[in-house]
Amino acid sequence: MASGDRAGDVRASVWLAGKTAPRRRTGAAGDGAALDLPRILATTVRLLDAEGLAKFSMRRLATELGVTAMSVYWYVDNKDDLLELALDEANADMAVPDVSDESVDWREHLRRLALEYRKSLVVHPWVAQLVGRYLNIGPHSMAFADATLSVMRRSGLPQEDVTGALSALFQFVYGFSTIEALHQEHCRAAGVSMDEYYQQVARALAAREEFTASYQESAEVLQAQQDVSVSERREREFAFALETVIAGIEAMRDRKPGDRDR
Repeated sequence: MASGDRAGDVRASVWLAGKTAPRRRTGAAGDGAALDLPRILATTVRLLDAEGLAKFSMRRLATELGVTAMSVYWYVDNKDDLLELALDEANADMAVPDVSDESVDWREHLRRLALEYRKSLVVHPWVAQLVGRYLNIGPHSMAFADATLSVMRRSGLPQEDVTGALSALFQFVYGFSTIEALHQEHCRAAGVSMDEYYQQVARALAAREEFTASYQESAEVLQAQQDVSVSERREREFAFALETVIAGIEAMRDRKPGDRDR
C-alpha cells in the first residue's frame, strides 16, 4: 500500500487502472464515521490547501477524517492514487465556458480559460507540483483540455501549430501563477501582507546606494510601483501579458507558412 515511483508504468495511473472505488462504507470498529470517496477527496484538497504537499500524509488525512489509516486504503491503493484523484478534484473548480457558442469570440473564451487556470493554481498551490508528476487525465482535467483545443481550433491556426500555441499560453499562466502562489505563501509564513513585504524590500534596497547606482532601471521601477498595491499590479501585468500572448498567436496564424520558422 505504500506509494512508490510509478514512472514508465502508465497503467499505474488511477485513471487507467480500470478500478471502481466503493461509493460508501460504514467505518470499521473504532472509526466512528462513515466514509466515501467524495468526503476523502474533499478533505484531502482542504488539507493540501491549508498545509501544503510537504506536510500531507495518509496518517494526517485519517486523523482529520476521524478514522484509521487502513480505512482510507479501502478506497485508494496508495498515496499516489489519492493525489492523482485530488488533482482532478481541484481542477473541477475551473469553470469551463460553453465553447460551443461560436457567437463568443475565440479570444474571449481563451481569456476565460486562462483566468480559470490561473485561479486554480493560486487557490491550490500544490497543484503546480503535481501536474508534471501525474498524467492529469481525469474527467475534469480532460474537459478543460478539450475546451482549450476546441477554442484554439476556431482561431484559424493550422492543426500542427495548435499545441504549440496552447503551450505558449498555459506555460505562461503556469509560471506567472506558480510564482504568485509561492510569494503569497512566503508572505503568510512571514506574517506580513504582500504590500507590507514589498514596502520593506523597497525601503531596504533604496537605502543601499550601491543598488541605486548600479541598477538604475530597477531602482526607478521599484520606486514607481510603491503607490500601486501588489494585487492591483499583478492583475494589470497578467492582463497585459495575456493579451501579448494572444496577439502573438494571431501574428503567427497570419504569417505565411514559410515564414513561421524565422
